[in-house]
Amino acid sequence: MTRNLQRLALTAFLGVALAYAQQNQNPANAEVHVLKVRGDIYMLVGAGGNITVSVTNGGVVLVDTGLAQMTDKVMAAIKKITDQPVRYIINTHVHADHIGGNEKIAVSGSTLAGGNFAGTIGDASVGAEVFAHESVLNRMSAPPAAGQPATPFRALPTDTYHSPEMRLSALYHGEPIRIIHQPAAHTDGDSIVVFTRTDVISAGDLFVTTSYPFIDLQRGGNIQGYIDGLNRILDLALPDFRSEGGTMIIPGHGRLCDMADVAYYRDMVTIVRDRIDDLIKKGMTLEQVKAAKPTLDYDPRYGSPDRFIEGVYRSLKPSR
Repeated sequence: MTRNLQRLALTAFLGVALAYAQQNQNPANAEVHVLKVRGDIYMLVGAGGNITVSVTNGGVVLVDTGLAQMTDKVMAAIKKITDQPVRYIINTHVHADHIGGNEKIAVSGSTLAGGNFAGTIGDASVGAEVFAHESVLNRMSAPPAAGQPATPFRALPTDTYHSPEMRLSALYHGEPIRIIHQPAAHTDGDSIVVFTRTDVISAGDLFVTTSYPFIDLQRGGNIQGYIDGLNRILDLALPDFRSEGGTMIIPGHGRLCDMADVAYYRDMVTIVRDRIDDLIKKGMTLEQVKAAKPTLDYDPRYGSPDRFIEGVYRSLKPSR
């Protein structure tokens, strides 16, 4: 085994240990763990969804912010890494376990501003900028359901994009960052974040290692878009040797991965999609498809498949 593969194996082992330890904890008692990925990029585990931390001379870039109740622990974990303020937050999608810390972390940060701009507007440099696809802003700012509180204003994205991709230059945050929209996948506002110089991809919930995918149909998700998202990650990644090593991929939940892990997961999702599609062609109802157990050989690894089967079935059924 080469030295790179040895490091990868150790990193993956630590990621698995942290992820499974977290699954057995209540959020109130959970701890946030720091795992160095590569260069000045770190992965925070235990705050809900995984958080990516990129440390630069100009400040910190975060991808996602975890659950709201974990914010203090997230901020303490960042302080262990660096004293730099948080400058930018990138949200991969709208779910609360990835955006819950937006408000408090953004307010504690600081936007780079200067000249007449900062002098004219009193709070121009107060708070970090929050980037997301416009679908995330639309859903966060929509009127809440009955009995649900409205999203705090400071938790909303301050900058959105509606094109296939948004690019952030290296001028203020150390390296070029690509924020790539994957439409109609896990949700309709998913973003893949690529740190091009460090060769790290933050995938959000377009890729997880702890469960089957969640196809959020109510928020525009679709099984084919999800598979397209996994293929997009594979297109963006580069292996060291035979799909191992190379680009490090931070999933929305679970351990640190490489290109091979994404390929195995993509294959599983595609196989199950095809099995369910075949059962639909035979005229089976959703309950009959569940009873046929199209995920049986994968259930020991990924757990209960009911939500996944329903998401695939309802994604495919309208096209019949």
